[in-house]
Amino acid sequence: MFLLLMLASVAAPGSGELFSSMAHLQTALYTERDIAKEIRHYIYEERERLEKLGQLADEFEKHSAMALEDPDKYMGNPVNAFLFVKHFTIDWDNDIDVVIKNNSRNELYRKVEGMREQLPTYEDLTGAVSALLRLQDTYKLETTELARGNVGGVTSPELSAAECFEVGRQAYVGQDYYHAIMWMQEAYEKVVHEKNETAPKTVVLDYLQFSLYKQGNVRRALTLTNEMLTLTPDHNRAQGNKEYYERVLREEDENAKRGDDGEVINKRQLDEYRSGEEYMAYEALCRNETIKPYKYQHRLYCRYKSNNHPLLILSPAKEEVLYLNPYLSVFHNSISDREIKLIQRLATPRLGRATVHNPITGKLETANYRVSKSCWLSDYDSPDIAHINKRIAATTGLNMETAEELQIANYGIGGQYEPHFDFARKEENAFQGLGTGNRIATLMFYLSDVQAGGATVFPYLGLKVFPEKGKAVFWYNLYKNGEGIYDTRHAACPVLVGSKWVTNKWIHERGQEFHRPCGLRESE
Repeated sequence: MFLLLMLASVAAPGSGELFSSMAHLQTALYTERDIAKEIRHYIYEERERLEKLGQLADEFEKHSAMALEDPDKYMGNPVNAFLFVKHFTIDWDNDIDVVIKNNSRNELYRKVEGMREQLPTYEDLTGAVSALLRLQDTYKLETTELARGNVGGVTSPELSAAECFEVGRQAYVGQDYYHAIMWMQEAYEKVVHEKNETAPKTVVLDYLQFSLYKQGNVRRALTLTNEMLTLTPDHNRAQGNKEYYERVLREEDENAKRGDDGEVINKRQLDEYRSGEEYMAYEALCRNETIKPYKYQHRLYCRYKSNNHPLLILSPAKEEVLYLNPYLSVFHNSISDREIKLIQRLATPRLGRATVHNPITGKLETANYRVSKSCWLSDYDSPDIAHINKRIAATTGLNMETAEELQIANYGIGGQYEPHFDFARKEENAFQGLGTGNRIATLMFYLSDVQAGGATVFPYLGLKVFPEKGKAVFWYNLYKNGEGIYDTRHAACPVLVGSKWVTNKWIHERGQEFHRPCGLRESE
């Protein structure tokens, strides 16, 4: 069995949440490499008695060396990321912890324990599984293909029956029987064909039959329960379920659709919002589908833009207009590789789980619909940050004195931000008391290329912008009269393969009176 040293457990200290930032998840690879070095040192002292640890170190070293050749590519694959987190949780508890604890000397164990804050926890495992299921839904990925390791054209290790079972079990625990059926069915198919059974067939059947029942497939659930009893005749729960299913089938109208052996009913479980038009449009755009052709496409244009600003006279901004009303454009080659590396270097140690504003409580809190880590950089952090802000002012023609600091965000496994507004609506109090007014405009730089997924989409415009390193997207959030432009509601699609870095500049109303003056009509 491939034993990757996964060093976190339920009781592990630390904040967890490595899954919400690809940059932080990648740092765990270096910790893995360091652990291999510690094991090597210990083996040098007690080689003969610690032969098993020597084999473990070999596996560590090989895996970390392979992954660190290109951490973005390796950890950007959600299946690789899931396996990485799973090995540091379940495999640790089942195999590795026992090997280390059984040593006569506890020095190695003490050192390893000291590194555990930098490694994935069970919270990360739950986040990794949620991300995998989110990607499966958004991009309509087949369970069999995911289990084979085929994700967005990138190949990763094939999942075993036990690993498919764990994905299904996590869904089951969350009462997500839609995904539980798909992954338990995949686990069952693998168990049947595996030479060395990695998951007990009876246990897989137990989860699968109940999930089928919860989705309305009583007859199929009964069939699998009978198969369970063939394998384990004295299984008490299976005996009780058999009696119950038989009674349900007798009492139900024979014409009622209860799911027979040939057809499994498995409808995706969606709440009211996620079954609505906006969310469906969001997911379709993420898949690069065209949902609303733009009738003024022929009027769009590209131009060199200087705004007669000294910073742009010799090197004007390369602007491509994507939408006329509301105005939305992209600036190509707007930030250099050197500046990007600087931003990432300054931001990585500061990244913390991104929050959203609760309109009811007025407080910032984490949310499942926003999975990333972020931090803020100001002019005081580096002269280069100050220069970037000056260039933003030159490019947009807006005043930066009341703008927010640069927000840097790194998206983790399946990282996303579902449809939202950048501006505060009238019933919200997000910017009250700041004296800067609402967010009049947004400029967002892409700091990395993303191999698959991760687009910025505008469901009400039918517009999608895919990440391209060095490109910046700009739009106004408010009309000239200060009212919000509701068509700018947008979303960050889940990252399918790769690591997504962005930096946002939110520009506020105050100070723009002469840069973007009011119109001649109140409605403007």
